[in-house]
Amino acid sequence: MTTTSGEARPLRTADPGTLVIMAWSSEAPDGHDMPYLLACSLGDAPDGPLAATAAVERLLKDNGLPVGDLVDGNVRPSLPVTLLVVAGHAVVTMPGLNAKCPVRPQWLAAAAKRGYAYFVFTTRPWPEASGQSVTPDQLAAFAGADETLKAAAHIVLPARSLRS
Repeated sequence: MTTTSGEARPLRTADPGTLVIMAWSSEAPDGHDMPYLLACSLGDAPDGPLAATAAVERLLKDNGLPVGDLVDGNVRPSLPVTLLVVAGHAVVTMPGLNAKCPVRPQWLAAAAKRGYAYFVFTTRPWPEASGQSVTPDQLAAFAGADETLKAAAHIVLPARSLRS
């Protein structure tokens, strides 16, 4: 028998399982490259993939990032999510998460030109991303899938650097 409680409990680090973040850029409708970031769980939470999904949903909700909606960090200075671009890496920080991923020169140029990146944090686990290199086609298929996008918070995240 399962019971639910209205009492808030802290999110344990292991609850979502392993979280991964990946960066890519591609041409947007305006003809210029858009820098993208994708964060997701591998679904390897101690209590299984459904628990990982629930933990990511909670992490997003606790940080004011509703699944299915777009949040524009350029007009919401109190957003608890930040992006620092430093030494060829994108560093995303929010309560409960600090993640760093390498980015390619094309991504860096797009982020510098736009001043932001489009961050997709999905509750949909992606176990196939575990322990291997993800090909551009695999990333495009997962990141562009309706199931991934509908289960994600979408954030326009201002790109800051140590110089700004």
